[in-house]
Amino acid sequence: MYDIPETGFLRLPQVLSVIPLGKTSWWEGVRAGRFPKPVKLTERCTAWRAEDIRALIVSLAENQQDH
Repeated sequence: MYDIPETGFLRLPQVLSVIPLGKTSWWEGVRAGRFPKPVKLTERCTAWRAEDIRALIVSLAENQQDH
């Protein structure tokens, strides 16, 4: 599926390369609970689990088919 590894972590630019949103819209979705919560790898390094992003893409695709 796209360039997303089976497991591991994705930084924000990698996430936004497969989910066409701006940073502000992405963070609003995270705060609202529409998108997965990030994981703090270090104090200044935030990432998302690859599995969570894959599941989000599947969910978005299913919702798109329903409309």
